[in-house]
Amino acid sequence: MTDERETGSALDPKFDADGLITAVCTHEDSGTVLMLAHMNAEALQLTLQTGKATFWSRSRAALWIKGETSGHVLHVSEARIDCDQDAIWLKCRPDGPACHTGEASCFFRRVENGALVRD
Repeated sequence: MTDERETGSALDPKFDADGLITAVCTHEDSGTVLMLAHMNAEALQLTLQTGKATFWSRSRAALWIKGETSGHVLHVSEARIDCDQDAIWLKCRPDGPACHTGEASCFFRRVENGALVRD
């Protein structure tokens, strides 16, 4: 049996105990995973209103717009929420690298035999 949150048309995010949902950002064309971050209700609302990926920094306890200092904004072309509305998927058009290290994606290393290998 499913409930309205799982099958209905109303946006009703299920935030965790800290008031957050997980956000996965992918490139709108290639589908490459760019980054993973967290959103509170305000970050989600701002993202949907402005089209710029906005997140909640757990370490700084503050909102941040991706690229607000670097200029590497993630422009959201589509937002999707999972079936129980506790995670969001943002298809984005990046204005430069998504990772603060300068890499195109935060997932630029793979785990191989217990070590990290750069792509």
